[in-house]
Amino acid sequence: MFYMFCSARAGCISVLLMRQMGGSRRIFLALAGHAVIIENMILPTRWRDLMARSNHSSQAWLGQWWKLTRLGALLLLLALTPSSYRGTDRLVLARHVYKNTAPIMMGFTLLCALISLVLTRIVITTALSYGLTQYALQVVIRVLVLELIPLTAALFVALRCTIPDGAELAELQARGDLNALRRLGVNPIAREVLPRVMAGIFSTVTLAVLSCVVALLVAYAAIYGFNVAGFAGYTRLFGQVFTPAVTLIFVMKTLLFSLAVSLIPMASALYGSAINYTRTSAEMRGLVRMFAIILLIEVLSLVGNYY
Repeated sequence: MFYMFCSARAGCISVLLMRQMGGSRRIFLALAGHAVIIENMILPTRWRDLMARSNHSSQAWLGQWWKLTRLGALLLLLALTPSSYRGTDRLVLARHVYKNTAPIMMGFTLLCALISLVLTRIVITTALSYGLTQYALQVVIRVLVLELIPLTAALFVALRCTIPDGAELAELQARGDLNALRRLGVNPIAREVLPRVMAGIFSTVTLAVLSCVVALLVAYAAIYGFNVAGFAGYTRLFGQVFTPAVTLIFVMKTLLFSLAVSLIPMASALYGSAINYTRTSAEMRGLVRMFAIILLIEVLSLVGNYY
């Protein structure tokens, strides 16, 4: 039907032109034929272009994740190699670990203590009004320790440390500093990338563990006060919540969060587009990919804990 319409339209155009100009019939028939051919080729050409763009996007997406996996394997190998912790490399690693952990530890711990106190009071008040006080403390432990604190620690470290480190690494590569290290016989992955990734992992795990301990102490103080009368029941309830399966999921989730927020910004900085090596573009690329992986990890942990 589409082709018949195009042929009829081309024929009408040729007849009108013949009537107005009275020219050669063969010329207008040729014009009508070319019009039909062009109309018939528009739709297949558009589909071919769409498929080509989709194929190119899929290949680029798979290539980026393959590079991320390869970088993670290389960093794991370097982390297990004793030579990565000698001389200057050890000093660079210590500097990054201190810079990514010490300045934010106190502020994040106080923030978690305040949030824990507020949420604990809200849950206890709500439970008292509905007569569900026996479940209040268990809800606090599950919501704060299992779900909120590891996720908050990972996002906090990402926004304060690892994404800016990734943007800084992108600037180093854009200026040619990494190539200069290669010419000097220094492995740039071991010197510049590994310390940043290790520092991000250490900072995320440290903040998550410390904040979980503080949240448990704040929740105990908010419910029982500053005495040891309820310590036995509190520890028994804690053991009921943290079964071996839940503990394993909690540890795995925290480690995966730390790997995601530490590795993805560095891979985005190293293997991003050569045109967009600005600080803002590197941060946005790392943020989008990292958020997708964190969301996937969180969903899988919820499925493992409650299904």
